Amino acid sequence: MEELLLNSEQLIHEVSLDFKRYLFAQINWENRLIGIKGARGTGKTTLLLQRLKESQLPISQKAYFSLDDIYFSGNRLTDTVKTFYQQGGKLLVLDEVHKYPTWSQEIKNLYDRYRDLEIIFTGSSIIDIAKQEGDLSRRALMYELKGLSYREYLTYTYGLDLPSIELEKPLFEKESIRSNFPTDFKPLRYFQEYLKQGYYPYQSEDKLGYYQRIKQQTRLIVEYDMAELKGFDIRHAKKMLQLLFVVAQQVPFKPNINKLAEKTGIHRNSINNYLYFLEEARLLSLLQSSGNSTAILQKPEKIFLENTNLLYALSEESPAIGTVRELFFNNQVGVNHTISYPKAGDFLVDRKYIFEIGGKNKDAKQVSAIENSWLVKDDLEYPVGKSIPLWLFGFLY
Repeated sequence: MEELLLNSEQLIHEVSLDFKRYLFAQINWENRLIGIKGARGTGKTTLLLQRLKESQLPISQKAYFSLDDIYFSGNRLTDTVKTFYQQGGKLLVLDEVHKYPTWSQEIKNLYDRYRDLEIIFTGSSIIDIAKQEGDLSRRALMYELKGLSYREYLTYTYGLDLPSIELEKPLFEKESIRSNFPTDFKPLRYFQEYLKQGYYPYQSEDKLGYYQRIKQQTRLIVEYDMAELKGFDIRHAKKMLQLLFVVAQQVPFKPNINKLAEKTGIHRNSINNYLYFLEEARLLSLLQSSGNSTAILQKPEKIFLENTNLLYALSEESPAIGTVRELFFNNQVGVNHTISYPKAGDFLVDRKYIFEIGGKNKDAKQVSAIENSWLVKDDLEYPVGKSIPLWLFGFLY
């Protein structure tokens, strides 16, 4: 355990506080049990090391343990935490909990046993705390960390300190949008760069290295993390990767179940299950009809990859710009809002706002007669009439 604590101390010492994710300010750190889930590479570990570093507790009273450390293959979490607590421990971060088979039950027991110990745990986006043993869902305050927004990317990469905006601001207060930004701010300057390699907070790499990392990460999610999903047979991982690759060449599209089954060798009755598994892993985003119930495993109206960087990494050819536009909108708006597929237009947000996505030559004839509808264009710097710049939706968090 001494080595665990030494490693913890080093990681806390080395983490930078210069840039914090949007979620840091949203978390109620006063809660005694906090869970943060998210896809690989989104920055969960860094966020929690920052929390430890900011804590006023002495280093001996706070610690970071990763449950995929080989130490936990031969030592129980319960015994390790007991020793930490007896030595004066007050704040404990447990990373990668889904790698430890009985994590839910043991964390629940630790929470009940040590009333003055704060526990923060992280896990894959796949974990469903409501289905875990130990009734942890009634005790833990859960959050999900997404990838970088366009706003965060500008801060992280270029040091631009810019405010987030509420969705309604560009819709109903467009005249005041410019006042939120410096007069010399060029909103489109780095936009294409973000779309291609700005979603994951990796250290700067060349484009090929960045995409290779995304591919490796995707394979790990499917072949390793998805084993945690109830009902998923890990022996089907190869078919799952094949399905993801096939979808990546066609998104966004209305799925033809028979054709997907033919191309992947997956039985047509299992396709919806596989699509659902890939959405749970934050590799796909399934857009349902606005008239449908939220019941899972129904055929989606449209399928997107989860983010634009994933699209560029997995596409054999350069993606169509229309695909990139829609995917960006779906990804950024979907963090804090519900999105469905409307009868007219491209997206229905929060069941009341209709958006049609396009380029500079796009007109609003498809939605012009619909109340609360807007045209979203990727070449605009600021709102004009009923047209809103696409990049602004990257400032919602």
